[in-house]
Amino acid sequence: MHNIIIALLIVAFPFPLFAQDFYKGLSAAQTGDFKTALKEWKPLAEQGDKTAQFNLGIMYHQGTGVPQDIGEAIKWYILAAEQGHADAQSNLGSIYINNTGVPQNFEEAAKWYKMAAEQAHSEAQLNLGFMHFEGMGIPTDYATAVKWFTRAAEQGHAIAQSNLGIISTHGIGGPVDHESATKWYKMAAVQGHLDAQYNLAVNYKEGLGVRQNFEEAIKWYTIAAEQGHAESQANLGFMYDQGLGVSKNHRKANVWHKLAAEQGNAAAQFNLGLNYQYALGVRQNYENAFVWYELAAEQGHSGAQLNIGLMYDEGIGVEEENVVAHMWYNISAENGNAQGAISRDLVGREMTPEDVLAALDLAHKCIKSNYRHCEY
Repeated sequence: MHNIIIALLIVAFPFPLFAQDFYKGLSAAQTGDFKTALKEWKPLAEQGDKTAQFNLGIMYHQGTGVPQDIGEAIKWYILAAEQGHADAQSNLGSIYINNTGVPQNFEEAAKWYKMAAEQAHSEAQLNLGFMHFEGMGIPTDYATAVKWFTRAAEQGHAIAQSNLGIISTHGIGGPVDHESATKWYKMAAVQGHLDAQYNLAVNYKEGLGVRQNFEEAIKWYTIAAEQGHAESQANLGFMYDQGLGVSKNHRKANVWHKLAAEQGNAAAQFNLGLNYQYALGVRQNYENAFVWYELAAEQGHSGAQLNIGLMYDEGIGVEEENVVAHMWYNISAENGNAQGAISRDLVGREMTPEDVLAALDLAHKCIKSNYRHCEY
């Protein structure tokens, strides 16, 4: 759902007694003079200044101005964390969960995250929610996960907002609630969260939890697509192909299909293959169609598998070969494509029993190899 976040930043909240020396260190750190920062902060840290302790932890954690030393970082983080420093508590949680220089310890991670989360530390709330959601060293508990995600989301944390949208969309631990999902997606989307932008576009396209609005779908798909989001690029291509919310434009569709296809999106590869096969927005090119179909087929796209079968069945851009056609039709059928089963049976009537058995064997080997060995 998301990666565990670790907060690594120099902060400035010194005890008043030590403020002058602390700010000398801070000023030095801000100019890249970490030697002076260490000189000013270490005595303060040894006298119990939790902010200086935390900042020393950061320096040793990152290896900034000192040799990286996770053990030393943990020492200073713990001293600050035991005085209630929420960033130090959160960083300790991330060190223990990410197996960073110490053995992975989910119990320790949860302990420190909870301390920070109870102080309204949004990233700790997010990460603690994730641990409950995934059952990482603690029992899976969706209700508790939602509680912590919600607390982080209400502070504006985009990942937490997106997570709540996903949970509401799929009814994880509760009923499906597309209206709530759309609300959370929108909050995350306006902060630039790519997956939320994509999911918000899907809801506008399908009318899930909001009035169907193709123009809004296009808007959010475009925002995410322009940042390289493959699924958004693929869906944007589809909408240009179909003329949903925009004038039908196969040339623009192919631009987006290609961008997504080059990132490995099977639906875009399939649609680009279709457009090459049927000369939609591009010059007809069966070889290109076959290449894109094959890439999609190797990812299990049943439509692409069906169309490769058709090309072999009718000799479109390739030499006609019923055994290979039968194989691809059969694979398509195995992946739930009803037309694949119909086409397989039709071509099978033109084949000898021996060739049918050969095709079935090929299909079995192809599927078993995860589409790596499908040659005849």
